Amino acid sequence: MLEAEADGLRELARARAIRVPAPVACGDASGVAFLALEWLEFSGGGRDAVLGAGLAQLHRTTAPAHGWHRDNTIGTTPQDNAWTGDWATFFRDRRIAPQLALAAGKGHGGRLQRDGQRLLAAIPALLAGHAPVPSLVHGDLWAGNAARLASGEPVIFDPAVHFGDREADLAMTELFGGFGTSFYAAYSEAWPLAPGYATRRTLYNLYHVLNHLNLFGGGYRAQAETMIASLLASHG
Repeated sequence: MLEAEADGLRELARARAIRVPAPVACGDASGVAFLALEWLEFSGGGRDAVLGAGLAQLHRTTAPAHGWHRDNTIGTTPQDNAWTGDWATFFRDRRIAPQLALAAGKGHGGRLQRDGQRLLAAIPALLAGHAPVPSLVHGDLWAGNAARLASGEPVIFDPAVHFGDREADLAMTELFGGFGTSFYAAYSEAWPLAPGYATRRTLYNLYHVLNHLNLFGGGYRAQAETMIASLLASHG
């Protein structure tokens, strides 16, 4: 898991769009795995226009297909990044389906699984006509994974890197909040989002809500069920 995280940080650094802490060493000592990173002194804020413009630049780094050269994790949950040419297929089979299967294994059945299976069948239609270029994405971009240096330079870290729809990064910034209006304005000025983003935002954030259900339980099941119902209603 930590080796994949270090590899993800190096992938982000190669884009030369947003500062990331450089991996120093990764290994194990006395049976305990470790990842040592460059020390960076953070100041307050950092989720503003400079980061928005930088994120749009990061997303300009593309690949021929969706996925990555290795699997990694979202939190501690395994994340399948096998290369896939079609975005709807990738998101259905590599993102939502594994989370639903994991939830079933943890005893979350009933409405979640019944409607979840309907959603899997509907994802190609929900994403019909939307063929995003495979962009380099952070993959876990909530406010706790972004900061800035005293110089004002933004920094991102703790990624779940892959090449996918850039909108998925934007969607997660809205899931828990913490990003200023200037962040979104600067991103939109650099690279506007396509029509239909509001529906896709719910679909993309469902992945993270299901992951939180699998990691933490609690009220995330009801939230996931509500999101699935909304998506099914929009599909008709």
